[in-house]
Amino acid sequence: MASATSLFDPIRIGPLEVAGRLFKTATAETRASEDGYVGDELVDWYETLARGGVPLIITGNLYVAPEGKSTYRMCAADRDDRIPGLARIAAACHRHGAKLVAQLSHCGRQLILGHTGVEEAVSASSVREPVMGAKPRALRVEELPGVVDAFASAAVRCQRAGFDGVQIHAAHGYLLSQFLTPHTNRRTDAYGGSFENRLRLVREVVEETRRRVGPGFALLLKCNGDDLLPLRHGLHVEDNVRIATALVSAGIDAVEVSVGHYESGFPMTAGRFDGFYKELGTRGAGIHMDALRRFSLVRFDRALGALSNRLWPAREGFNLGYARHFKRVLSVPVISVGGFRTRAAMESALAAGDCDAIACGRGFIADPFLFDHLRTGTPGPQCDSCNLCLARSGTGPVDCWNPVVREEKEKVLAERLAAREGSS
Repeated sequence: MASATSLFDPIRIGPLEVAGRLFKTATAETRASEDGYVGDELVDWYETLARGGVPLIITGNLYVAPEGKSTYRMCAADRDDRIPGLARIAAACHRHGAKLVAQLSHCGRQLILGHTGVEEAVSASSVREPVMGAKPRALRVEELPGVVDAFASAAVRCQRAGFDGVQIHAAHGYLLSQFLTPHTNRRTDAYGGSFENRLRLVREVVEETRRRVGPGFALLLKCNGDDLLPLRHGLHVEDNVRIATALVSAGIDAVEVSVGHYESGFPMTAGRFDGFYKELGTRGAGIHMDALRRFSLVRFDRALGALSNRLWPAREGFNLGYARHFKRVLSVPVISVGGFRTRAAMESALAAGDCDAIACGRGFIADPFLFDHLRTGTPGPQCDSCNLCLARSGTGPVDCWNPVVREEKEKVLAERLAAREGSS
């Protein structure tokens, strides 16, 4: 597939014609109701992004089953009564020309037990998750068709709500990733052991989802470039390219390449971590962890921050090295996420043929109008990768908490609101 040299060239993703090549990647919003329904706060969040001109928005992950809910105020697609609320998001985005893709996920073992009402974690095998502390129960073979149905049914609900596609989340150590990775999948049945057996559940999810939604609905995949699980049996880029190739054959229209599991640390949000762990333990999801974990986050904040700064420093395009491998092999668009901030870096990646499109998360949290600002050359608030948005996520609505950047963001939002009111 020929690469574009401009972020503003169109791109085709399966049945979708998308007007540009900078997408909003999935980020937790913490803006649904406590029981997973869409309200004004979540609709407004997405409509603001759509007003900013972003061509394609991938939602924060929607849980496909109650036991797959990982965070507080997480949006759901697990029942038909979710459809009217989801339709509100689709309508709001389409009013401004944005395409909308729902990311579908099941957290598996990656949750704080009791925090979201889930009291029992499930996974491919009973391997404890060291960061959150959950010891999961291995799913029984007879339960796995229910997992497949949960994903496929959620995709149909999103289709009925007017979404343009869904993204199957098989990265970051979530349930489908847990089945793919030997470290977390120690099964000896038809869903464990060999490459084909570990792929089986994810392939069934993709095939059944494609069968139910038909060819006119975009089906994306999020997968790791590398699991980054040193001293454990994780997947590397060659394994993941092989997985993506098989799933493209099963019906995937585009692949977004990321990195890591939760127990890898924070390679998927490489940046700055000064004060990050204290913030996580006092204002973020860490407040729901056990006492030892909360104490450790706060007590060792400086040491953990210094180590994290060294391990995962801020840089643009930190997953491009993985994306190149996918780009060489796949016949569908490859999307690279990972620290992009500037038009020069984004267009350099496209021109080099390392990927077909760019995805940003924190950049859009800092500046919902990032796409417009890059297109017009207008200065706007720029994320400096401080990661305070991540540190506080899971407790309150996600936002930029860098005081300087936040002030700029609020100024831009106020100017945009005044302009809309003046033209009405």
